[in-house]
This record gives sequence, structure tokens and C-alpha cells, in this order.
Amino acid sequence: MISEKMRPLVQNNSVIRVMFEEGKRLAGIYGAENVYDFSLGNPSVPAPKEVEQAILDTLREEDSMFVHGYMSNAGYEDVRETIAQSLNQRFGTSFGQDNILMTVGAASGLNVMLKTLLDPGDEVIVFAPYFLEYKNYVRGYDGKLVEISPNTADFQPNLEEFREKITAATKAVIINTPNNPTGVVYPEETLERMAQILREKEAEFGTDIVLLSDEPYRELAYDGVEVPYVTKFYHNAVVCYSYSKSLSLPGERIGYLVIPDEVTDSKDVFTAAVIANRVLGCVNAPSLIQRVIKRCIEMGATVDLAAYDRNRNRLYEGLKALGFSCIKPEGAFYLFVKAPEADEKAFCAKAQKYNLLLVPGSSFACPGYVRIAYCVSYEQIERSMPAFEKLAKEYGLA
Repeated sequence: MISEKMRPLVQNNSVIRVMFEEGKRLAGIYGAENVYDFSLGNPSVPAPKEVEQAILDTLREEDSMFVHGYMSNAGYEDVRETIAQSLNQRFGTSFGQDNILMTVGAASGLNVMLKTLLDPGDEVIVFAPYFLEYKNYVRGYDGKLVEISPNTADFQPNLEEFREKITAATKAVIINTPNNPTGVVYPEETLERMAQILREKEAEFGTDIVLLSDEPYRELAYDGVEVPYVTKFYHNAVVCYSYSKSLSLPGERIGYLVIPDEVTDSKDVFTAAVIANRVLGCVNAPSLIQRVIKRCIEMGATVDLAAYDRNRNRLYEGLKALGFSCIKPEGAFYLFVKAPEADEKAFCAKAQKYNLLLVPGSSFACPGYVRIAYCVSYEQIERSMPAFEKLAKEYGLA
């Protein structure tokens, strides 16, 4: 009955979601306080109170037919203009409402752009480790995903291999910084080198290559680390943004695309993206939350990171003291920990004996590692440390 395209997706359902469901099952057996679920990137910090107030104010002060009705498939014009002006103020850009397309989160934005850009057989490059759904998105439009091997020294992108794997069929490149699952941020020099390679390859093949920057974690950066804005470096750069993490609204599915004027055939690309947004069935981004975003635009740019930072430091220092190996994340809310055995899935299975739910790195095209999401309560991290200690002792770690 189901399509051939769907069969591999059904057979290889998201490990993250499987672990999340397992966590709920174990909580029913052992009690939620005795299960340490680090699988899902679901923000533990509640949405700012200003968001709740903005929802109430919107419903009280704006016409209900306007708030709940259809609008342009690109989104409310005043919301798009507010976002554009906020970006201009923060990053020195020169966007207007005609550069902003409201989307059902960053994931929908990526799908809109891939539908806009890809013909069958076109190639999309990603840097391992990467968010596992990218592969499914690209396959959905009959594209071919091309992986760049992980640089496990510091998890910065392997640009030499990147240069070698760009072909005349390369249509897009997806980057994610701050990165899921490593927490690494790409600095300016990395983006400058990447942009130079892309310009050289465009000239060599006479093609256009779009750099898609997936940015749900932009505001989650620690210790004063700057997350550069990619449109500064490359003319064919498109930003896919989400408020899921910055405003803790993952279930509301709200974000936007930035398609700058510098993009080749930008007006045609924007028009095609608006149509893709409609024909994919999104029609338009959720109307009420669009109105809320306009009222909370500054809240989304100034996230209180104290809780995540506390979790990051406690978990990182605690695991290092137990003998585990990982780099300290600069952003997002994940630790990418080296498994103490080659088969990280076996390591995850042993961790589960202690009710520790971790995600294997092979789900991110980087075997030998596990992802630990620290967007949980600080109390859960404290309660989990004895379990991590038992796991460390099983492997003979310090």
C-alpha cells in the first residue's frame, strides 16, 4: 500500500523519537524521576511570560477575523517587515518584507527551499555529523545527499573534502551552526573559506550553488561566542530560522526564510518559495503566532541562557571527571560524547540498563559518538550522575 519512497523511512524511523517513546515507557515502570531521558531537543526553559501576554493581547486587541484568517502565503506583511528591520539592526543587513517568508518552523523552511531548488538527481552537500532528517528532506524531492566526512578533531567542517565533492550537479549545501549534535559554532574564517570555495566552483561549472543555513540554535551561544550571519559572506546564502529554541515554542512551528536580493534570480526564487509553501500544504505559517512574534521580536533575540549554561557546565565537567571524552559545546544544548567502545549503539544499550537514554552518533552519520541533550532540568542532571558513574565503571573509566 505505502509508496516505495516511504518504505525506507518507515524501516529507519527516527532513533531520537524511538528513544523518546522508550523514555515514556520506562517512566511508567520506574517513575519519571528515575529515568534520565537525554534524547530529545525539547526546550526545558519555559517560553517567556511576555509570549503568553502577547498571545492574550493579540486576542484582545486585534480583529479575530484578521488574526485567524488567511493572509499572503508569505505571511503577514507587517510581521515580515518587523523581522527584516530587526535583522538589519542586529547584523547590518538591508532586508525588507520581500526578503522574508514566514514558515512552519525551520524544517518547513528547508523543505520549501529544497522543493524550490531541486530537480531529480541534483546534489545537496551536508557536513557530518548532521541532523538526520536532512537526508529524508532531500530524498523527498528526488535529490541526492552527499556527505562530507566528520572532522572529529574539532568538528569544524572538512573543507578540503568539501572542495573535492562539489560537482556540476551540486545545487545546495546545508550548514547548521550552532550545530546539532556537536554544539560547535562555525567562525568567520570558516565561513569565508567555504564561501570562497563555493564562488570558485560556481565559476568552474557555470552553475549556482545555494548555501542553506539552518539556524534554530542561533541565539543559543555561550561564553560570548559570536555566531556570524552567513549572508555577509556569500551571495547565494538563504537563512532558515526557527523560534522553537529561542522562544521555547517548538510545538507552535513558527520560523522564517531570508532570501536576500543578492541571491541569483532572487525575485523568482522568492516567488517559487511562496508557491512551494502553499503546494506543500503549509499554505501559510500559523497566523496567531505570527502576530505574537511581531510583539516579541526583541525577546527572540535576547535569550536567557543561564539554565542551559548551568546544565552544560555541570554535565560536561561531570562526564569529564568520570573519564568520558567530549568537546565543550559553544552553542545549542547538546554534548557529543565519544563512546568508550567502537559500537556506540552497544554503548547506548548498556546505558539504558541504568535508565540513561542517549542517541547514537550513527543517527548523525558519525558513529562512535553519542548525543546527550542537556535541555532538561538541572535536577535530572544531578540525579543522573550516579547512573553515569556506574556506566563509567562498567567500562573501567576513571
